Amino acid sequence: MAGDKNKEKLILEAAISTFTSKGYQSTRMEDIAKTAKISKGLTYFYYKNKEDVFMALTRKAFEQFKEDFREVYRNKGRSGLEMIVELVERIIDFAEKNQVLYDSIINFLDLMKRYNSEEGKSTISPLILESPHFQKLLEIQHDPAKIGVMIVSLGIKDGSIRPELQPEITFYTIWSMIIGYEKMRGPIEYEAKETKIRPENWKPGFIKLIKEMLRGTIQASRPTTVQTSLF
Repeated sequence: MAGDKNKEKLILEAAISTFTSKGYQSTRMEDIAKTAKISKGLTYFYYKNKEDVFMALTRKAFEQFKEDFREVYRNKGRSGLEMIVELVERIIDFAEKNQVLYDSIINFLDLMKRYNSEEGKSTISPLILESPHFQKLLEIQHDPAKIGVMIVSLGIKDGSIRPELQPEITFYTIWSMIIGYEKMRGPIEYEAKETKIRPENWKPGFIKLIKEMLRGTIQASRPTTVQTSLF
């Protein structure tokens, strides 16, 4: 029902605001309810607990993330390399403008690392594992990356990306570099650092290096088709 969806959206928006101002650990369900201007009981009607809210927020983040990937993929008429560069810029922009949502994606990646081993899985809160949103996340977590892999494949086909690269490994490597880029922003923006990187040079330098890696020193070209005759 539309009313239910509106209430869920209102609670998630309140959660984003509250997590931003108070931090996840300090936030309680009553804080989210107060920010949403609805009763605590109604909040619990839609979400079982804070962990369930956070998993719903993470699901929203992945869906929003996927939509950015889709928009890049839909806008054809460019080389695969140009599309990858736009995608990298969009992911960086997403992280800067939607910090809580991006952080929830990174948190889920860490969660999956623990989930994949019995010892690590035992350290995850049962409230997270029981969340229906967590179960859905297990299904959709690779959806954005699948589109990224298709874009890399396009670049290999059109010759803008080196032909010897493997699409899946290439895209996941790029994504891991973006995660590192975001984590290094703090040290690089710290004024008393000794490294000679200015914050304004970090993003263009990072994107330039990715372009050079994908292009290679020799521009890729399509393999020559040899014409043969049956007679």
